[in-house]
Amino acid sequence: MTVTLTGTLLQRLEEKVLRMVQQMGDKSPHVARADGKYDDMATDWWTSGFWPGMLWIMYDMTGNEKFKEAAWGWDAKIEPWLTKTSLDLHHDVGFQFLATAVIKHTLTGDADGLRRGLQAANFLAGRFNPAGNFIRAWNGDDNAGWAIIDCMMNISLLFWASEVTGDPRYRHIAVRHADTALANFIREDGSVRHIVSFDPETGGFIEAFGGQGFAPDSAWSRGNAWALHGFANVYRWTKDVKYLHAAKRVAHYFIAALPEDGVAHWDFRTGENNPPRDSSASAIAASGLLEIADAVGEGERGLYLKKAEHIVASLTENYGTWDDPSHEAILTQGTGHLPANSNINVSLIYGDYYYIEAVAKLNGWKHRIH
Repeated sequence: MTVTLTGTLLQRLEEKVLRMVQQMGDKSPHVARADGKYDDMATDWWTSGFWPGMLWIMYDMTGNEKFKEAAWGWDAKIEPWLTKTSLDLHHDVGFQFLATAVIKHTLTGDADGLRRGLQAANFLAGRFNPAGNFIRAWNGDDNAGWAIIDCMMNISLLFWASEVTGDPRYRHIAVRHADTALANFIREDGSVRHIVSFDPETGGFIEAFGGQGFAPDSAWSRGNAWALHGFANVYRWTKDVKYLHAAKRVAHYFIAALPEDGVAHWDFRTGENNPPRDSSASAIAASGLLEIADAVGEGERGLYLKKAEHIVASLTENYGTWDDPSHEAILTQGTGHLPANSNINVSLIYGDYYYIEAVAKLNGWKHRIH
């Protein structure tokens, strides 16, 4: 790989994201298709925090006030959904408020950012099922006992709330959910389930669903990446080595299943000859691998660091939109929900976010909020 991952790439991203600020306006993006234009979702949609999160990271890394100005009001835009009805938001308030209110408060001391982050943490804690020790994923009558692997990325909101308030209850909920995920989502070989159904009354395991993966026994690559990154985060918050071991087990499976260029197929067990890629899965995994690299001893650090660098370099050289200034996204070839035939071979805002997160970590970023 010829790309330089420190210094030069960050400067390149500064130019790119400043251009995105002009192109995107007030949009709340999720998907960019063949025309390179991001869509505009309602701010209750689960991806609403990723664009402002990109802006906050770029502000933190560059000091450019334009990023801060563009990011500032996003937590206020999302806040009203917390109080409208219980069906507007769900467990993904972690994604939405960590990358807006929490990082805003972390970087600036803003009191409203603190208040909104804690409001979101209270909402997330309220979704905890004490019978099964899990945080309920979505709303609706048919899935009261469903938990999904994505939530491993949301529980950092609870760890943060415990830290800033001194109240251990948030942390207790996060740890119990992590333990349930460790026992029920990660298979012996390090592959990961997407959805697990529990009895909401007794907490007993019922079954696993394929969800956005190929099948219940397959290995949806983005779900594996959520687990890799999420358990590494839990280790950072708790220093309990069992979570680091879990993150490493998933990482080893993920690394072994990657194609040569380091960018994942949408599922690692489809039986297809050339399944679609999901650049977002590899971006998430690269950021998670860098968390693991920071947590392990020097003797094994290189395994995770070098693979993360390989992934970021491949995403940069082979999946970037650098040659098309009109393209509003950074990465191409993401896969949203293939079983639903939805958003295949597109750009995804969370792929862009975690790519920036990984590049920032390679350049020394310290204010990690996920």
